[in-house]
Amino acid sequence: MSLAALDNLARIGQIKPEPRNASEVRRMQAMAQTRLNDARLDNLSPEGRFTSAYNAAHAAALAALRWHGYRSENRYTVFQCLEYTLGWPAARWRVLDAAHRKRNLAEHEGFLEVEESDIAELCALVSDLIDDAARLTNAITRQP
Repeated sequence: MSLAALDNLARIGQIKPEPRNASEVRRMQAMAQTRLNDARLDNLSPEGRFTSAYNAAHAAALAALRWHGYRSENRYTVFQCLEYTLGWPAARWRVLDAAHRKRNLAEHEGFLEVEESDIAELCALVSDLIDDAARLTNAITRQP
């Protein structure tokens, strides 16, 4: 992971340095898991499940960024930073970027068309994201 890249993003104002708050990170991780669980509920609409999965992704990605001592007001940037916070290749975080664009279309234009396969793919990726963020925070917590 390139912490220098995060420093560079802070220098140009894309993210802001902010001291790590372990309690906040744990709350975000718990929220991510709750939202993912919601996304897997069959009795919710596809739109509701997609939105829950997207919100789970954002919470988990933001938890990883916060663990490194940064914050961003831009959801896209939070996903983009996964390359540096968790070592995710672009192909993985770009799936989240596509979900972000769908979410924006829904929020700003009232249009959201999702397939069950989109929701399943997003849920699987978010599950990996939650696991990777947990490994990061647990590994650092156990260090002397």
